[in-house]
Amino acid sequence: MNAENFFSREEKDCIKKTTQKVETRTMGEIAVMIVDRSDPYLEAEIGGGVLLGSLLSLSVTLLFFHSSLWTYIPLSLVLFFPFRWIIAGTPGLKRIFILPLKKEESVRKRALLAFYEKGLYRTRLNTGVLFFISLLEKKVWVLADKGIYEKIQQQTLNRIADKVSQGIRLGRACETLCRAIEEMGERLAEHFPLIEGDIDELPNDVLTE
Repeated sequence: MNAENFFSREEKDCIKKTTQKVETRTMGEIAVMIVDRSDPYLEAEIGGGVLLGSLLSLSVTLLFFHSSLWTYIPLSLVLFFPFRWIIAGTPGLKRIFILPLKKEESVRKRALLAFYEKGLYRTRLNTGVLFFISLLEKKVWVLADKGIYEKIQQQTLNRIADKVSQGIRLGRACETLCRAIEEMGERLAEHFPLIEGDIDELPNDVLTE
């Protein structure tokens, strides 16, 4: 499952309609973006390849080669390459070798980059909000423009993001995301109510890379 087909066409339509409905009550602008991963995590591939290759090499050496160091070292090197290839192509396995803090920081940085790449900072009142979903890490980051932060703290956005993350893990990504968009809309409507002349400034379709 990749970012392009994570949500079905019907789910994408539901997310779009929810976003449009929310934005009829507020000057706030909401966008949703989904990516396969936030970082290549090459260190996870290398570290995992070294560990698994070494463990298998050690087992083989102990069982068949009388603990020979001259067998263990070259066999570890040979086994490193297929294990790294397996880890690189298996997201669930790769995830095991990524440090939790590395995941958090990578998703945060990628969300910030996406906010500027997609021009989400260009709203007139700086009231853009991005729901950023990174599939490999199964993490969500909710990022807001400076106008939002004058009224709503990042802790509140993190709490909303955690709800979506949990929904993804439980297989209810679309349902939970739509509820989170609605909750965000309520807060935006409270602090940034709709005024005459407002226009839809951000895309309502689910964005990908």
